[in-house]
Amino acid sequence: VINLIIASLQFQRALALARAPAACLNFNCMLILLPVCRNLLSFLRGSSANPVGGLYVAFTYLAGLTGVIITLALILIITSSTKIIRRSYFEVFWYTHHLFVIFFIGLVIHGAGRIVRGQTAMSLAEHTPEVCSKNFTDWGKKGACPVPQFAGNPPMTWKWVVGPMFLYLCERLVRFWRSQQKVVITKVVIHPFKTIELQMMKKGFKMEVGQYIFVKCPAVSKLEWHPFTLTSAPEEDYFSIHVRIVGDWTEGLFNACGCDKQEFQEAWKLPKIAVDGPFGTASEDVFSYETVMLVGAGIGVTPFASVLKSVWYKYCHDATNLKLKKIYFYWLCRDTHAFEWFADLLQSLETQMQERNNAEFLSYNIYLTGWDETQATHFVMHHEEEKDVITGLKQKTLYGRPNWENEFKTIARQHPGSRIGVFLCGPEGLADTLNKQSISNSEADPRGVHFIFNKENF
Repeated sequence: VINLIIASLQFQRALALARAPAACLNFNCMLILLPVCRNLLSFLRGSSANPVGGLYVAFTYLAGLTGVIITLALILIITSSTKIIRRSYFEVFWYTHHLFVIFFIGLVIHGAGRIVRGQTAMSLAEHTPEVCSKNFTDWGKKGACPVPQFAGNPPMTWKWVVGPMFLYLCERLVRFWRSQQKVVITKVVIHPFKTIELQMMKKGFKMEVGQYIFVKCPAVSKLEWHPFTLTSAPEEDYFSIHVRIVGDWTEGLFNACGCDKQEFQEAWKLPKIAVDGPFGTASEDVFSYETVMLVGAGIGVTPFASVLKSVWYKYCHDATNLKLKKIYFYWLCRDTHAFEWFADLLQSLETQMQERNNAEFLSYNIYLTGWDETQATHFVMHHEEEKDVITGLKQKTLYGRPNWENEFKTIARQHPGSRIGVFLCGPEGLADTLNKQSISNSEADPRGVHFIFNKENF
């Protein structure tokens, strides 16, 4: 009997402790679906009557079973979302993440067992807790407070999540509709070091600089969607992405496009592609500033390819209405693998600006961060040549990492009283550095120079 009483007390305390986190969970689950509604973001930019043990409740009661299921689902979702799993075993992350469906179903029906009990409305009218708590020894006696009556509380979670679930359902319907629209691959370009460029066309497709799309290739996987930044400009009659071959899915796309074959591939042999998007990013605001700093790390240069192409087109036609007057472009690479496909664009811009006597419009600095002194010495010997021996550009390639404090201070001196947009597509560590520099080099005076930091992480 004593053990039964102790188990009952422990179970009651556990219920009380569970209710507070449950309230927080309800609120979190109301919000958890909103971040995955990409179109929406682009548009908006008690006690128990039976004293039983915890294990018995966990595996025999509805609340216990659903609680175990949603806990296991949440653990699998969180552990498979780590950086090493996403990059090395993307399929594991992709499929495990869809356990969110089971999680939300279990969450909604978790309270249907009404294991958490509360005082009934009729009992509250006769037994007011504020009054009766002071004379609990007289409960049930004539003229005193009656013994309180309890019943299971109705489930409440569905009220918190039904709104976001409806929005998410609409989101999925929009995605499905978009995925059914025909996409034509007009050109496949193979760049050095296993980087391919897909040029595509789609009826009604409109984009802005720096946006991204999700791509599905049913020939590789019927379920997987992968994000890629658009490298084309809005002024072009097609949209393009650059895909670096770094995993099973990208390898499958590489082979499906016939890039592993030497002979020319007919257009009808190219795989079907589904495209969802485009979706907005911070890079869209580039043309809202007169002065910007663009910082790309490795393949993170792709959103700025779209920006620089758009600038080139605007200068070719009419640059008088262009608010943007100065671009400071920084590209950090560990090696020379990424230079080949991007250097041509920089050369075109360099030539265009010189022809229009505006060579100062674009200042760019390319850094090789992974080279040691022995590798760099050979190229330093050719530093006096007219063009850089690596990129073919007039601006010489630099070695090591930028001194960001000096860069920010120099730019601040050259543009006093300006709002300078700082745009990054790169790793989190570099984002922290640039964010701190943006804050420390911004003046307290509203009329002084201010650096506005924007980032995209990969």
